[in-house]
Amino acid sequence: MQISVGMFVLYLILALVGGLVGGFFAARAFFKYELKKNPPVNEKMIRAMFMQMGRKPSEAQVKAVLRNMEKNR
Repeated sequence: MQISVGMFVLYLILALVGGLVGGFFAARAFFKYELKKNPPVNEKMIRAMFMQMGRKPSEAQVKAVLRNMEKNR
């Protein structure tokens, strides 16, 4: 059984497109899963952290923590 060059190129292109589409959806699902498991830190979470330590944070403290986290990212 032999395959023509045109059919080989067509199969190659279809496999490439299928891999790209499949990879896109797999990466998207993985990214959504990771964001759900480890959400990004926001002001509300920082306030909760301070409250757990027994401190009432000022707005300046919350902003300072956010700036330091962004700087060290």
